[in-house]
Amino acid sequence: MTQDLADPAAASGPDAPRHPDWWRDAVIYQVYPRSFADGDGDGMGDLQGIRRRLPHLRDLGVDAVWLSPFYASPQADGGYDVADYRTIDPMFGDLLDADALLRDAHALGLRVIVDLVPNHSSDRHEWFRRAVAEGPGSPLRERYHFRPGKGADGQLPPNDWESIFGGPAWTRLPDGEWYLHLFAPEQPDFNWDHPAVHDEFRSILRFWLDMGVDGFRVDVAHGLVKEAGLPDIGGGDQLKLLGNDRMPFFDQDGVHAIYRRWRQVLAEYAGDRILVAEAWTPTVERTAHYVRPDEMHQAFNFQYLGTSWDAAELRAVIDSSLAAMRPVGAPTTWVLSNHDVTRHATRLANPPGAGTQLRTPGDRALGLRRARAATLLMLALPGSAYLYQGEELGLPDVTDLPDELRQDPSFHRADGQDGFRDGCRVPIPWTVEGSSYGFGPGGSWLPQPDGWGELSVEAQTGDPGSTLELYRAALAARRARQGLGAGESVEWLDAPEGVLAFRRPGFVCTVNTTRNAVRLPAPGSVLLASGEVTAADGEVLLPADTTVWWAV
Repeated sequence: MTQDLADPAAASGPDAPRHPDWWRDAVIYQVYPRSFADGDGDGMGDLQGIRRRLPHLRDLGVDAVWLSPFYASPQADGGYDVADYRTIDPMFGDLLDADALLRDAHALGLRVIVDLVPNHSSDRHEWFRRAVAEGPGSPLRERYHFRPGKGADGQLPPNDWESIFGGPAWTRLPDGEWYLHLFAPEQPDFNWDHPAVHDEFRSILRFWLDMGVDGFRVDVAHGLVKEAGLPDIGGGDQLKLLGNDRMPFFDQDGVHAIYRRWRQVLAEYAGDRILVAEAWTPTVERTAHYVRPDEMHQAFNFQYLGTSWDAAELRAVIDSSLAAMRPVGAPTTWVLSNHDVTRHATRLANPPGAGTQLRTPGDRALGLRRARAATLLMLALPGSAYLYQGEELGLPDVTDLPDELRQDPSFHRADGQDGFRDGCRVPIPWTVEGSSYGFGPGGSWLPQPDGWGELSVEAQTGDPGSTLELYRAALAARRARQGLGAGESVEWLDAPEGVLAFRRPGFVCTVNTTRNAVRLPAPGSVLLASGEVTAADGEVLLPADTTVWWAV
């Protein structure tokens, strides 16, 4: 049930007001290009397909689109192994397609943020290929981390670092030297102590800013600088991206000088261009270092993403997130799903502590109910929110993909990440019927489940109880009530155990995270609810796993 909702199309059209610092309360939608829409019928999503579906994002009510990598790449890790940062991979199109996409998005009032991958390149990158071909002593090897091995014949890796994808973080070449790769062997790490690396990436920034992009999401922003001497760790769990231990290859203080220089580059351009950090840090306080006034604009809040569906835990992480960002004057960001973790409709369907990469579907109805409630909670908080493609359809992870069809490199390496990221990357459904439910005429690169069409955009459009219409209504209400995403704090209200209640200007949000209905005083009139609620005589029966927005 809704009231006072603006037309999202009108609010986000080309004539919509463009206020400065738009990113402080923006809702940004992540597109994983190979799985969004296929424009040429080869079974792989591409830039043409994205262009055709941009009106969906306009109508959804988001402010910006973040595109995962579309650069020239051998695709050893879904495009995060870049061979040429200034070229579009032919599977996605070409630079003319990129230019057309930017123009179309801007005409619809949508900003465009692109992924930048500065921690590592592909092993097919010209620098790396020449470094390998020229052999030990080549000056080009100084742009990566080449080292002799340990042991009498150099047969042991230079140190004990492990790859995030499992196995050693070093690979030995036939000439005897080893090179560092914190991820797949096809992804050698740049050496950011070398000035040529700095010069190259400032040039890459300018190339895409000249093309018209509105900002960059910086992949592995915490990983560029390594501790001097590349010391051994000597035990511990190196494979966790998010943990309490400082690692000599992550979150080194030297990364901040890089981003201060990048911020200066962006300042050369009009239009409030932004930098967004994918920075896995031990604490939200460390994350705040990336968004000081002269560095990046936003940083992903992974602590929030990993929080259980528990009122006390959620309140604690909301408070700590807001408190950490307040001293540096940066907005807090909120995110529930992305291309690297199990979709929250499945994650919340499983018991707490099951992790962010799962191979079990859990209780589908429970997961969807909680996902809808979690989304309304997230969108009611001050700051910027990130949505991942398909979550507006309530899509679950596809947990039963055959092993032989999986393409996640961490799945194929022992002892690494769980490797089940393919489940959140299955192409999304647009229509009720068709060989790939409207994804494209040539099938899909990962198999879609039977019945996927029942969750499609076509099936849910116009259905007032659908998850898609809930998202559209929530984003319209958030936009109409300007200031819902603004500010830097919430006013907590008294509530029973397991229930969250907080006030924003002219607005109250109540969230029941328990398995039982709870009776509460009604703080106002119902604006929007994630499930059916009954309000009468000044009281409301708040169902289990339900969020309600109130106009007060």
